[in-house]
Amino acid sequence: MAGPACCPSGLGEQIDRSTAEELAVLLKAVADPARLQILALLRTLPGCEACVCDLTEPLGLSQPTVSHHLKVLSKAGLVASEKRGYWTWYRVLPTRLGELSAVLA
Repeated sequence: MAGPACCPSGLGEQIDRSTAEELAVLLKAVADPARLQILALLRTLPGCEACVCDLTEPLGLSQPTVSHHLKVLSKAGLVASEKRGYWTWYRVLPTRLGELSAVLA
């Protein structure tokens, strides 16, 4: 599998500064224990998706804190969101996780 658009060959060759900065955004998004827990939890749920309200208790975090972490993951392209009535549902984007894995392989 190829890495993300910023560095499709992963770290197997030199990358320029702008590419490194783009990759750093992706890596920073997963460099937080709560965000790693969110990704792992979402991957275990049916459809790899959940509402923020379903994540607060298992994570032991407040709704605003979970929402903040989901926003960071969303900006990095690791999760997508969909408004359903009053709540926003988030789902893992497995392709993006695969790209991240390819960079580190």
